[in-house]
Amino acid sequence: MVPALRQAFNATFTRQRYTDFLADLNSRYPGAIEFRIAETPVFIPKDFAARLIDICEYLIDIILEPRFRQLTDRAIPREDRVPNDTTHPHFLAFDFAICEDGIGGYQPQLIEMQGFASLYGFQVFYPETLRRHFTIPDNYSQFLSGLDQPGYLDLLKQTIVADFPPEEVILLEIRPHQQKTRVDFYCTRDYLGIQPVCLTELIQEGDRLFYINPVTQRKTRISRIYNRVIFDELHQAAATLGPHPDIRQNLDVKWVTHPDWFYRVSKFTLPFIHHPYAPPAFFLNELKQPPADLENYVLKPLFSFAGQGVVIDPQLSDLEVKNPENWILQRKVKYADLIPTPDVPAKAEIRMMYLWKDNAPRPTLAINLARLSKGKMIGVNFNKDREWVGGSVAFFER
Repeated sequence: MVPALRQAFNATFTRQRYTDFLADLNSRYPGAIEFRIAETPVFIPKDFAARLIDICEYLIDIILEPRFRQLTDRAIPREDRVPNDTTHPHFLAFDFAICEDGIGGYQPQLIEMQGFASLYGFQVFYPETLRRHFTIPDNYSQFLSGLDQPGYLDLLKQTIVADFPPEEVILLEIRPHQQKTRVDFYCTRDYLGIQPVCLTELIQEGDRLFYINPVTQRKTRISRIYNRVIFDELHQAAATLGPHPDIRQNLDVKWVTHPDWFYRVSKFTLPFIHHPYAPPAFFLNELKQPPADLENYVLKPLFSFAGQGVVIDPQLSDLEVKNPENWILQRKVKYADLIPTPDVPAKAEIRMMYLWKDNAPRPTLAINLARLSKGKMIGVNFNKDREWVGGSVAFFER
């Protein structure tokens, strides 16, 4: 999308530089990065950034509408409702495919959205390591809204820790040291001074929670939970996880972000969005008849994560599902063959990541991540044995 930068990057790329970069990246947290890191970042010019920001702000306007909570109440499974909901999510992430616009340029197309945390720590550490090994212009940054690293980390701290002592704030996850995203937990720990804690390590006394702080070895009150637990994953792990408090109780803690927002801002929200940069989506139970061009749609379950259950090329028989109200049909988009590589071009997806601290009227667009693919979808299963694919970052022109 920035031809001169792309040509310069590809011309100076060598396998040895990439190998040295990976060695440097893995040296701080050995063995903690299980996902593939792509060979290249994505360069985003100002005009395309403006298109991304336009739809992101439109989506935020929808979330701020007074009717939004009522519209999305059905999204929250009854058994997974948690008391003490917050007025807004602390994190918003919007995923966009980069597509051709039909007139010689590019446009974003909304793929997913989530009111849940993403790699807010790793996306600081990883691009800085990348800069040590590859030439990235000074007027391109992974940070947005005019933020630099100190400003971003201050906003991240205000959002997650707020005014609480860091030792009273935990990152809560299921078996955090076994998660594929654990490198993000370690980055967050080092940037903010908060510890990753497993559900099974929680100590409940009445409506209060405690944990054994690994630094002080003292039982410590938990005042604020940076939540990384996905209930769908928790239900799958319940049989083998071991004893743990039920975090759906009325507990004396502050949530960052509250678990209900995982459901409110999700695939469930897509049918309510009407924007040129958002492909049409429909609740399956509200379709009077299947679209005649069903091959141009993708079938998605509402309550799943990491792409599980998605049917890329649905047949009429695939629409005969139990609980059709829990499925959507979304029109497919065609990812642009965007990035020249040594074999076939790579496709790109950009995740725009917002931070929304307590009492702020609107969230702040803060940082991003990118993912590169050469398959039908973005994901490991579609990119086996490929190069110039995997996790990446977009550097935005300032």
